[in-house]
Amino acid sequence: DKISKGKGQPAIAGSHLFRSLAIGETRILPGKRWVWGRQVYVMGTRLDSKRRASKNEDEFLIIITTHDPQNALADYRRRWGIETLFGALKTRGFCLESTHFTDKVRLSKLLALLAIGFVWAMKAGLWRHIQKPIRIIKAHGRRARSLFRYGFDLLRRFFTASPQSLL
Repeated sequence: DKISKGKGQPAIAGSHLFRSLAIGETRILPGKRWVWGRQVYVMGTRLDSKRRASKNEDEFLIIITTHDPQNALADYRRRWGIETLFGALKTRGFCLESTHFTDKVRLSKLLALLAIGFVWAMKAGLWRHIQKPIRIIKAHGRRARSLFRYGFDLLRRFFTASPQSLL
């Protein structure tokens, strides 16, 4: 998207503003800029092109914020961890939406149990990955299965299998 120094001034593509960055390098543009008709702070970082299917294109993570730009990337990383957790709690594992709970007390207890289950699945996935690494890497550069899914599937098989099949 386009970024400009002031209202009515020429707008420049974000990728153009950050094209001189090395992979993993981050830059915060000085002062507020105009993006989508709002004054915001802008920061960008160049992503590693080896992790993507199209290695010929540059890829950037550009973050806009109305708050302190010094903490924007760390905040984004924390937010992404939370998004991953909610994805696992909802559609990618525990199917939280299918409970249809409305009682706050019951819902808070369920969330506490699911958080414990999530941590348990992650730990099992990490352990299993050490024992038998996930070797398949997809075109975007990430593993074919997440560590959560690797552990979740292991735990599910353990708890649903007959005792004889585990020997």
